[in-house]
Amino acid sequence: MSRIDVSQETVKKLFGEGTPSTYATDPDFQDILRRFIFGEVFDEGQLDVKLRELITLVVLTTNQTLPQLRAHAHAALNVGLTPVEIREAIYQCAPYLGFPKTLNAISEMNAVFQERNIELPLESQRRVLEEERLDKGLCVQKEIFGDVIEKNREKAPVNQKHIQDYLSAFCFGDFYTRGGLDLKTRELLTLCILSALGGADSQVKAHVQGNLNVGNDKETMITAITHGLPYMGFPRTLNALSCVNEIIPEK
Repeated sequence: MSRIDVSQETVKKLFGEGTPSTYATDPDFQDILRRFIFGEVFDEGQLDVKLRELITLVVLTTNQTLPQLRAHAHAALNVGLTPVEIREAIYQCAPYLGFPKTLNAISEMNAVFQERNIELPLESQRRVLEEERLDKGLCVQKEIFGDVIEKNREKAPVNQKHIQDYLSAFCFGDFYTRGGLDLKTRELLTLCILSALGGADSQVKAHVQGNLNVGNDKETMITAITHGLPYMGFPRTLNALSCVNEIIPEK
């Protein structure tokens, strides 16, 4: 099939039969958008449509492109993602974007759930007790990154050791330990969030290695970053791919 035919099938699967209102004012732009995103990028690599929509959601959350986030929350439900999976992907953004941007995305997500008659709140996915956050978080960190975690904690200046504790207890203890998404998915989404964020090359490189350690290979990472290209643009995509190639050189 041509990319036009492929894009039409993909758009129908994601969004149904409707036509965006911008077709009335900017049909050329809509054709370029649809044919590139849904006729080319969506077909690149081996990621399934559910994981692609999770990646789209976190990149749109990072960008704070909220109208598109709402549309893709509907699309995520349409392709079979559960409300819990959608919620957990958006929650995963908080340590990297901060609470206000994550709350903006949660508001859009919940509006979609209410439109679809999904009862709120959803079932809790909390898996650690208050007093376990630091220890459980450290365990997940070490599973992802290995011995470097203890070295980072040891060499942190005394007046900054609290940041290392926050990183372990909050980022990993409060979020990575939650149910709803497995560790490989959370780590791949984190790579996409950091790639879309820009200016976080050190963290992108760290999470490239983290993805390798939890079983996501180079081709999976390249496909995930490529999938984010239409939403975050070429500069951040190319920067992220440069980080991947630095950590995992081509043979």
